[in-house]
Amino acid sequence: MRLAVLSVLLSTLSWPAMAVPDTLAQRALACTACHRAEDNETPHGYVPRIAGKPAGYVFEQMRNFRDGRRQHDGMARLLEHVDDRYLAELAGHFAALAPSHRATRSQHVDEAMAQRAVHWVQRGDAVLGIPACSSCHGTALTGVTPNVPGLLGLPADYLVAQLGAWRQGLRHARTPDCMARIARALPADDIPDIARWLAAQPLPGNPASTSSPPAVWPLDCGSIPK
Repeated sequence: MRLAVLSVLLSTLSWPAMAVPDTLAQRALACTACHRAEDNETPHGYVPRIAGKPAGYVFEQMRNFRDGRRQHDGMARLLEHVDDRYLAELAGHFAALAPSHRATRSQHVDEAMAQRAVHWVQRGDAVLGIPACSSCHGTALTGVTPNVPGLLGLPADYLVAQLGAWRQGLRHARTPDCMARIARALPADDIPDIARWLAAQPLPGNPASTSSPPAVWPLDCGSIPK
């Protein structure tokens, strides 16, 4: 009886419709549920920020997840029906946001490790055909707009995992895939040293990507438009 009376009362009430703004920020909530303004470590793994990253890079990674060049079931399902035009809009939205950075986590880097890492990061190896990381990712290692991400502020484990994915053919970029070529040519024993050294570097006061690309890119990369 009480349930019947309650049902009748509820049927007479008029609930106002909730107004949901039709904005890109509102639609992007599907992304920011996981990708916060800062890098986020969760019980389910590390989730990198996308706020403030170069628009071209964010666009390419969303395409890579959608088209199977990067492996992540959740991202693939989220993006499988999204066209390039809308991906470009989302990428521009996130690129315009100011990133929030956590302090760099403490990393033990001894002198020998630092020397090996600096060799690859600042000089590269002409014999192996490996350019310095800084020649593409910027002298400050904060990235180059619109297509190259920064390397600072990322956990060492994440950097090792991404280089390992390229080495093992689990992560791809558009052909020619220059990062796959670099990752496979790097001595495997030096990859953890590079990652730990990068993770130990403090972020500059202005962590934004530079808008000044190198005069000549050291490699032909499919993800960097000519």
